[in-house]
Amino acid sequence: MNSYFTFPDISPEVFSIALGPVTLALRWYALAYIVGLVIAWRWVVSLMRRPALWPNAHAPMQEKQVEDLLTWVILGVILGGRLGFVLFYEPRYFMANPLEIPMVWHGGMSFHGGFLGVMVAGILYALKSKLPIAGVGDSFALVAPVGLFLGRIANFINAELWGRPTHVPWAVAFPGSRASVCPDGWQGVCTRHPSQLYEAALEGLVLGLLMLWLVYRRGGLKVPGQLTGVFFLGYGAARSFVELFRQADPQFASPDNPWGHVIRFGSGPDSWGITMGQTLSLPMIAIGIGLILWARRRAPARA
Repeated sequence: MNSYFTFPDISPEVFSIALGPVTLALRWYALAYIVGLVIAWRWVVSLMRRPALWPNAHAPMQEKQVEDLLTWVILGVILGGRLGFVLFYEPRYFMANPLEIPMVWHGGMSFHGGFLGVMVAGILYALKSKLPIAGVGDSFALVAPVGLFLGRIANFINAELWGRPTHVPWAVAFPGSRASVCPDGWQGVCTRHPSQLYEAALEGLVLGLLMLWLVYRRGGLKVPGQLTGVFFLGYGAARSFVELFRQADPQFASPDNPWGHVIRFGSGPDSWGITMGQTLSLPMIAIGIGLILWARRRAPARA
């Protein structure tokens, strides 16, 4: 008999309050967003209080500007994350049901869309306030793994975005009718990779620790743009790797394309290709390498 873990019985709601006919609930995913943003805000403020970490011992923002930027970031995360999901994953459905686009409480957020939203918000605020875009971006990059870690833990608690069927000893039997469906010929309980935890470990812990080491031990913030490049490269590589273990999004999967490859090579169930997550992550890898090279080439000229 294969060993596996039974999914813990965790409610998707942290708590709920009934106010007459209306029930207000705080869900784990929303809590992850809130806690991640608060930690990021306070961490960026602490970075601005340490000018020695920055080029010429001059922080790119004042504390009040960090607080103002937080509002822009929140809007960027929500609008970008939702529009990214609509455009990247369910365009046909939302074209037929446009009134559901703003209904974020029904679920459906894209990291890549949220990331683009934060980038746009940060660039617009930096231009408006005449701040160095590279420095603002580096401060974002350092704290981003915190939100990624919390978000992936919330995905696991919600029993969503689970992995492909597997018999590895740490496999998890996730609840729900879709999660319990395994390929024909599968023996025993349908168990899956806990791919949410893989992403939390790689995108959150490993990438976060690497960036902490670069900033506090290697002077990473003294080369504007370098840390942003490391984040692009690290996230893109981590997400592309975990996609090998993550169950395909149902809108892209079919009997002859069970892994949900949006770019395919060959045909039939044995075809291979690139998933939507990899399609969106591979450009991040290229941009990250380009940013690192650009930042390091500019560093001697400034010196």
